[in-house]
Amino acid sequence: MMTRPENNEADNRNAAIHDVMFDFCGVLLELNYRPCFEGHFPEAIINQVCSDRDVYGFFAAEARMDAGEDFAVVIKDVEKEYGDKAATMFRYYIEHYGDALPKTIDGMEILLSDLRRAGYGVWGLTNWSAETFHFAFEKFPQLENLLQGTVVSGVEKMHKPNADIFNLALTRFGLDAARTVFFDDTQANVDGAKAVGIKGIHFSDAIQARKALRGLGVNI
Repeated sequence: MMTRPENNEADNRNAAIHDVMFDFCGVLLELNYRPCFEGHFPEAIINQVCSDRDVYGFFAAEARMDAGEDFAVVIKDVEKEYGDKAATMFRYYIEHYGDALPKTIDGMEILLSDLRRAGYGVWGLTNWSAETFHFAFEKFPQLENLLQGTVVSGVEKMHKPNADIFNLALTRFGLDAARTVFFDDTQANVDGAKAVGIKGIHFSDAIQARKALRGLGVNI
């Protein structure tokens, strides 16, 4: 099992970067419930579903699927706790997941292309359900072509920020943690990467990511 070395922090800090891993939603792709629901459900209910308060438990239900639980199990609990209307909306969302992925994050395709062209390894590591992840590459096949491999939490039944999924990615892709950078828009996941020796960076936009990589000596 790969863990952070305790006696060579300076070496890790100064190691030349060879590989860059990216989270998906919020980093490579925009995720937005609203475009999926608009025109199909009342606006007032859409506003509740899309609020940060998670009125109908969609965020929690999706997190369970991201961790590997089957939709068939999760939807029963949504219906039991929140009722038929919520269950109908959640089912519609899962079946039309591609509509909730309106676009790639500005500048990220170019960044990935530049990294590949410069000879760096480019990888994906995402908390995403095994039952809906296919929408990402079906709608944005260019990402599948740019990424050399992707670890999906729902497939592996392990998830960020836990160490096991980071170690799995390192092993599967043959990466050296000290020479790898990981971008995520959730700080807990950045901290999880750092805990196994990866250089974790909290993502805000493509310009910031490019600047951070250059600051680590990445020649793009």
